[in-house]
Amino acid sequence: MREIVFDTETTGLDSNEDRVIELGCVELDNRFPTGRTLHHFINAQGRSVHPEAQAVHGISDADLADKPVFGAILEEFLEFIDGAKLVAHNANFDIGFINAEFDRLGVPPVDPGLVVDTLAIARRKHPMGPNSLDALCRRYGIDNSHRTKHGALLDAELLAEVYIELIGGKQAALGLEISTGGDDAGRNTDRASMTVSARPAPLPPRISEAERAAHEALVEKLGEKALWHTFRA
Repeated sequence: MREIVFDTETTGLDSNEDRVIELGCVELDNRFPTGRTLHHFINAQGRSVHPEAQAVHGISDADLADKPVFGAILEEFLEFIDGAKLVAHNANFDIGFINAEFDRLGVPPVDPGLVVDTLAIARRKHPMGPNSLDALCRRYGIDNSHRTKHGALLDAELLAEVYIELIGGKQAALGLEISTGGDDAGRNTDRASMTVSARPAPLPPRISEAERAAHEALVEKLGEKALWHTFRA
């Protein structure tokens, strides 16, 4: 299963008027990072960055002056997310902005069935909160000390780690094996596979022989119609 964990930074909070100015994406394959990312700063096409938004992400109008417009990175973005689920924290915000940019370019909106909202998952799993990205990083022991400002790619990378923990984390009972090689075209075909190690010896019984004998004697006293005899037959 292919998923794209993504985040946006914007000029403000109104998707009808404000614009996406940074886009960061991280690819997961069967819940493992593949190492593929997509990252762009984007020209706001005349829309100034609101001071409160700049205080959050630190991106100024001057930073965006020579950056491509959203239309210029559209095909690359569509190709990157093709066939994948889209994972975001407070997804309504980010998807709202992406759909607004799509609409301006005549592209159909994102299928809601492909969207995974990690904030909704976190609220179900941790109803007492807090469930901000920073709070979830602290909860799961994910180092976010370098996050002094919001940044789309950095936040997507942190969210990918948080998402894996939210949906079950790293299974301690599983072993990770890496097989390396190449295909007929000489391309790297490294793959990670999960294997379950067999227990070297069965666990010892938790009851003694005396306790087992006492239980058998009690069952015998209950008679042949006892429920225990039905299941033992």
